Amino acid sequence: MAGRGSVADDIRARLDGLDFASVTPEEFAKIVKGLTGRQIGELAHGELRTRVLGEVFGRMGRQFRPEAAGTLRALIRWKITGESAVVYETTIADGVCTVSKGRTDAEARLTLVMRDAEFLKLVSGNGNPVTMFLTRKLKVSGDLGLASAMNRYFDIPKA
Repeated sequence: MAGRGSVADDIRARLDGLDFASVTPEEFAKIVKGLTGRQIGELAHGELRTRVLGEVFGRMGRQFRPEAAGTLRALIRWKITGESAVVYETTIADGVCTVSKGRTDAEARLTLVMRDAEFLKLVSGNGNPVTMFLTRKLKVSGDLGLASAMNRYFDIPKA
C-alpha cells in the first residue's frame, strides 16, 4: 500500500508545480491518459483540483466551435462530484460560449453529472461518453440529442 501512496505523491508533486495555463490541450490529454481513474481520484483534492477544474472550464470558451453550434441556445450544467460537488454552467447563445462557476436558478437544457476522473477523461478526449453513460459513470438529464452532439461544439484534444 505504501507504494501506491508514493506514486500518487510523486504525481501530485509534479502536478502541483505545473502551470496549467501553459499546458496545451494536447499535453493535458497526454497527462490524463497516463493516469488511472484511481490516481485521478487520489489527486483531485484541494487546491490542485480547484486549479485543474478552473483551467478546464476557463478554456471551454476558447475551444468552442461557433460555426458548428450555429443558432444553438443552451444552458449546460456540469456537476463534478468528488471530495465535494462543484457546479459550472456553460451557456451557448449567439455563437458565443460563456462559462460561470456555480449554479443559477435558470433551467438547464442539459445536466451532466460525473466524478472527477470521468470528467477529466471526457474533456481530454480519453473517455467515451457513450460507454460512460451506459456504465452509469456519466449521468445525463435533459436533452439527450444535445448531449450526443457536444463533441461537435468543442475542440476535444487527442492524446
